[in-house]
Amino acid sequence: MIELAFFVTAFTTMFVVIDPFGTTPIFVALTQDMDPATRRKTAIRSCLTAVCILVAFAAFGEAVLGFVGISMEAFRVAGGALLFLTALDMLFDRRTKRREDRAEEEEHPDPSVFPLAIPLIAGPGSIATIILLAGQNPGIQGIAAACAVMLAVMAVVFVFFLAGGMIARILGKTGLNVLTRLLGMLLAALSVQFILDGLKAFGFAS
Repeated sequence: MIELAFFVTAFTTMFVVIDPFGTTPIFVALTQDMDPATRRKTAIRSCLTAVCILVAFAAFGEAVLGFVGISMEAFRVAGGALLFLTALDMLFDRRTKRREDRAEEEEHPDPSVFPLAIPLIAGPGSIATIILLAGQNPGIQGIAAACAVMLAVMAVVFVFFLAGGMIARILGKTGLNVLTRLLGMLLAALSVQFILDGLKAFGFAS
């Protein structure tokens, strides 16, 4: 039986990594010329595409790691380091700037797959996170738990996308920046915990 604490921590980690508050303004900018029906279809396509990618990594990510000879403990340390770098980007506001630059590099008639689904939602951080979460509990149970948490977060992302314009107006640029930095601090602490859990398996931490 998976403990409630796992779901709380997993949801928090996945939510912070995907960062709906940071992704929503970019969605609004990419879909500003669309009518409401097209914008809704774009939100559905981008979220469904990201879900399929993350489910695939939850189901087969650990098997792929095993195939290339990488232990789950080693990946936990590496994944924690990657998430820590993501947290630094959030704290110093580099992540949002990079996302905006990537989105503006080319004109995308349909941005649902690129750049929304990949890499803004299903990027390196979220892929590493779902592999780590699925590996915390053995077998199908662990994969199902990780996917359930991811689906809950993606439901929040979808709601944010649909209400993107209103959320951006309510919070404003300053509010979004403050939230991003607070989430970055939280992600930094969670990423250190991942690293400590990995090191504990090698006897370097107690």
